[in-house]
Amino acid sequence: MTPLHDPEWRGFASDNYAGAHPEVLAAIADANGGHQISYGEDAYTARLQEVVRAEFGERAEAFPVFNGTGANVLALTSALPRWGAVVATDTAHIHTDEGGAPERMTGLKLLVVPTPDGKLTPELIAREAWGWGDEHRAQPLVVSITQSTELGTLYTPDEIRAIAEWAHERGMAVHLDGARIWNAAAALAVPLRAFTADAGVDILSLGGTKNGLLGAEAIVVLNPERVDGLIYLRKLGMQLASKMRFLSAQLLTLIEGDLGIRSAAHANAMAARLRAALEDAPGVSFGYPTQANAVFALIPPDAVAPLQEQVRFYTWGATPGLVRWMCAWDTTEADVDRFVALIRGRLGA
Repeated sequence: MTPLHDPEWRGFASDNYAGAHPEVLAAIADANGGHQISYGEDAYTARLQEVVRAEFGERAEAFPVFNGTGANVLALTSALPRWGAVVATDTAHIHTDEGGAPERMTGLKLLVVPTPDGKLTPELIAREAWGWGDEHRAQPLVVSITQSTELGTLYTPDEIRAIAEWAHERGMAVHLDGARIWNAAAALAVPLRAFTADAGVDILSLGGTKNGLLGAEAIVVLNPERVDGLIYLRKLGMQLASKMRFLSAQLLTLIEGDLGIRSAAHANAMAARLRAALEDAPGVSFGYPTQANAVFALIPPDAVAPLQEQVRFYTWGATPGLVRWMCAWDTTEADVDRFVALIRGRLGA
């Protein structure tokens, strides 16, 4: 097939725009050929379970799925009765960017809390975590956090541990949306389990697509006592892959070797390079810390559209001139430098 796009074009809109990593494509090819039992009874999914237990602990179990929304919806469904509610931030992906899927598909209630930096604390959770036993109120039974957050900020392992201890004392489970979990691990320089299983997280949405995979994510159960029914819910939720070997083979490339950390660390470094190059640019300020692979900047509103005509990126929220620049595993130093030159040229800086 003749390519229908310019393979040298890269923007700063989303790490979802990036293609699949060559090592991932090679893993898919390696898993191809011959027959393997479908629906997860294959050698690659069996190996994935071994690797997940080594990474997260002996009780961990992985359920590969197709996308992050599916992972989040099914993870939350497995942790809640029909009358349950989830406490999350008002910027959480499950609240702002999943089309109402968690509530519409599951029937759960989202109880959202405004935060200054995209992060929950026990004190913020307490604003919505109340009313247990009140038949007039959806019961707050899960706390959902995101690592790294939708605003590009990070939780430390101790911050997540404090949330988990607070939640568990009140009978609540803890879910972690890890769409960009590798960027967090690379930035914190700790193993994945340091801020998941070891910090008290009960169930994890393990991201892959934003870090070079091709339609492969996973739900990882860390505490089996807090969830139920995923073996049935995955099929019910249309997330059960018949040729699961190809999802599992991709996930193995991230976890078993160093590709996950290596790719994420590169994306983080490109974001740091982008921010550093504009720190002294007149007319540019920054909305949030750049702790992973996202840069949130404030630029003159009249500069946004002309820049977007040259390089794709997104505006963010209702604040005029607030934009998000996202770096990916394949962002190059030359990409960053060209973009910086365009921004400075537009701003006369």
